[in-house]
Amino acid sequence: MDFTDVSLTALRVFSAVAERGTFTAAAASLGYTQSAVSRQIAAIERAAGAELLERRRDGARLTSAGRVVLRRATVVLAEIDAAARELSGLPAEGGTVRVGWHPSAGAALVPRALAALHRTDPAVRVVTREGTTPQLVRALRAGALDLAVLASAPPFRPPDAETPALALRTLTERALCLAVPADDPLARGDFVDVADLRGRRWIAAPPSDEDRLMGVWPGLDERPEIAHTARDWLAKLHLVAAGCGLTTVPAALAAAAPPGVRVLPVRGGPQEQRRVLMARLPHPPTEPVLRVAAALRTAALEIGTPS
Repeated sequence: MDFTDVSLTALRVFSAVAERGTFTAAAASLGYTQSAVSRQIAAIERAAGAELLERRRDGARLTSAGRVVLRRATVVLAEIDAAARELSGLPAEGGTVRVGWHPSAGAALVPRALAALHRTDPAVRVVTREGTTPQLVRALRAGALDLAVLASAPPFRPPDAETPALALRTLTERALCLAVPADDPLARGDFVDVADLRGRRWIAAPPSDEDRLMGVWPGLDERPEIAHTARDWLAKLHLVAAGCGLTTVPAALAAAAPPGVRVLPVRGGPQEQRRVLMARLPHPPTEPVLRVAAALRTAALEIGTPS
């Protein structure tokens, strides 16, 4: 089969695997069986005459040929979707911007930016989704997002090694903080000494490849006791308020802390810096994308340092 005969279904399946990172996740997102996804990928690779996806234990990664196909597939699928909208009588989505955000950005940064954008540019429609940094980077590469707000920790490496490199801009860089119960002795001062964190109970995110101990102060010289796990930041902060343990928080989340929680800096060791990045593909952005990016930059400047 010549590559010009590749079906749209095969292109959509290939794009979904590239975005989701695994055959299983792509199958779930499309409502297909995993075997159906495998058949479509096999068909498109036969047509290409090359391996498009490197099968690894941790998922599927694009090969150099796969990156070429994905770049073209993204354009083809976008045009087909636009044609379908026009034929159905719906307005074109030229003013729609798809934004992905890391969970900590959803507490203050993204809502503030969207509220301002609604006042200044009500014609710009923003569709958002939450995800981990690796998930959002894959979605950018697959053309499923226009902008992504990512989290970054030292040594602040690029979010992926693919080419072309993503266009990155630092929105904020602040020290990591600690959330403690308001009635805990640690909450009596204006900061917490790192030496006082020994033997404490922690509220952490479930283990993941991205950060196995998110929520525990980095560099502790002991095996931490994980008392509770939760993905949701608000759930973790309410567990802190209930006296169930401590958790780390980005400085920007201080304003979202519920009653019964103090968010404090930690001293006595190296400062644990955290960055919030805005990422996009390096091609020239559309005007709506530029407006959303500007709103995100302004919101990042307006968010105050935690007290």
